[in-house]
Amino acid sequence: MHEEAPRRATKVAPATDVREFFRETVDEVRARQRLEVRPQTEAYVVDLLVDFSAADQLFSASSGRTAPEPLVFMLKRAIEAPGPERARHLKRMGDTALVVSGFFSDSLARQLVDVDYYSSMGERAYDALGTMKPGSLGQTFRELAQKFLRIAEVLSEISERALVTSNEGILRLYERYVRTGSERLRWMLQERGLLAIEGKLS
Repeated sequence: MHEEAPRRATKVAPATDVREFFRETVDEVRARQRLEVRPQTEAYVVDLLVDFSAADQLFSASSGRTAPEPLVFMLKRAIEAPGPERARHLKRMGDTALVVSGFFSDSLARQLVDVDYYSSMGERAYDALGTMKPGSLGQTFRELAQKFLRIAEVLSEISERALVTSNEGILRLYERYVRTGSERLRWMLQERGLLAIEGKLS
């Protein structure tokens, strides 16, 4: 009888762990990259990652798509929608642009649009929301617009950290490092002994 209590407690742990994992990781990576944001903005990013941890959040509920919906479609709906609905479409547009720019930037290299396009659309969406929403929430959206690329870099590093947990992921990281020459990727590979440190024998 007494042994069952711990098992019941662990059933709710995974959902809690996801939020706590993202909260700690975002805070650590943001601090390492020396990015200063308001606590409300950091909390928004954490909530966004928790929501998007389910892959189908990237897609339209009724589209049946297997890739993120084009941002231009979201923008069209936002422009045509009345006030409250417009804000919802703009939020989805900004959130999708931010997650794709951070977590899936590699996939953009094989498409007609690039990270610059996604960042431009995301900044536009968040900036519009910043003028529509009052008080602290409006400030959060304005900061997301102003620091879009820096926040996307935080998400990108979180994504890269996840990749080093598998051989396939490590290979993808190395290929990305060769292609981009990223100092951050070099540091991550060196830290794990996967790349010779300059000045030392390999």
